[in-house]
Amino acid sequence: MGDCGDLHGSCLCGGIRYRAALPVFHASHCYCSMCQKQHGAAAGSYANVASAGLVIEQGAQLVTEYASSDDGRRDFCRVCGSTLFWRSAASPDRIAIALGTLEPEYSGPVERELFVENKPAWLPRG
Repeated sequence: MGDCGDLHGSCLCGGIRYRAALPVFHASHCYCSMCQKQHGAAAGSYANVASAGLVIEQGAQLVTEYASSDDGRRDFCRVCGSTLFWRSAASPDRIAIALGTLEPEYSGPVERELFVENKPAWLPRG
C-alpha cells in the first residue's frame, strides 16, 4: 500500500500530492447525505489514519476546507474539486483520506459501512 509504510495520493489535476503514515485504523463507506453530495456518489469511501502522519508534499496552497457541519471539515482541491480528506473536530488526532485518491489503489479491507439507512436503492444488491 505504498512505499516506506506510507499511503500516497493526489487530486485529479495532480496539483496536490500527499503521503500518510500507516497503519490504517479502519476503512469505511459512509452513506450520509453530506458524503453523497460531496462525492457525487453513493458513498464517501475513506481510510482513517493518524492526522500527525499526513504530509502535503505538493500543493498545500490548493487545499481548501469546507466546514460541512459543526464537527466535520472536508478538504478538497480548489482547482479540480477532488475530495481529499475528512476531519472531525471531536477527533483531531485522526483524519480520513478519500480512498479514490490513493496511488496505488487501496488494497486493504473496508470494515465499516456508516449510515446504511441512506444507502441508495440504485446501488446493485448482491
